Amino acid sequence: MHMTMPVKQRDGALDLLKWLALLSMVLDHLRYVGYSVDLLYVPGRLAFPWFCLAMAANLARKPAQANAGQWRYLGWLLLFSALSEVPYRMFIANPDTLNVMPTLVLGLLVARGWQQPALQSRLLAVAALLLAGFFSQRVMFGFFGVLLPLVLLWVIHRPWYFALLAGLVCLAANQWQVLYYSVRLGSHVAVAAIITCLIAPWLGLFLLRHARDVKPPPMRRWAYALYPAHFLVLLAVRQAIA
Repeated sequence: MHMTMPVKQRDGALDLLKWLALLSMVLDHLRYVGYSVDLLYVPGRLAFPWFCLAMAANLARKPAQANAGQWRYLGWLLLFSALSEVPYRMFIANPDTLNVMPTLVLGLLVARGWQQPALQSRLLAVAALLLAGFFSQRVMFGFFGVLLPLVLLWVIHRPWYFALLAGLVCLAANQWQVLYYSVRLGSHVAVAAIITCLIAPWLGLFLLRHARDVKPPPMRRWAYALYPAHFLVLLAVRQAIA
């Protein structure tokens, strides 16, 4: 008897979420090319929570026993954390923090520690939380940014209003004190940024639940290289128009 293996259907909504997160990140970083376009800060607030949501979706769809794939996932993040730091510092003048990849590494360890009861996973999660706490000034999006993948993993299969909790964590990760002060000074960009932070997790969850029939180009492992590469491309653009 001839048996065929079932073909695992790719989640088009998840690929779309990743592409939109990448687009949001590029729009945000266009602010550093040379023109004053502060308004791009607003769509840029979607990038980090949507990357965290993509991570949470990957963790939620795989059984906790699938350690090999998740260790590979962690390995790729660690590799491109290192590879991205030089292009990041070439493009962003005197950055206060590391690039965003280390934040995602720590966030992945925390989320896996909650998901998997193994002692090793729990110890790594505690270590990640301690690092995020002690070095929050050096970690992009700080301690709450490291917590965001865990919060999104917790809310991903719950009713939509639980996403508001993730929105509060997202806002806390985005220098809410600076945004609040700017709102008091009458900045419409700051108001829009706060609203975007609060609704970004809900928008991402809505997309994952209602855009399953879309078929964007699949975003595979090569996409990790887009993060350092986009810094180099934008740096070349900045030098060309200088």
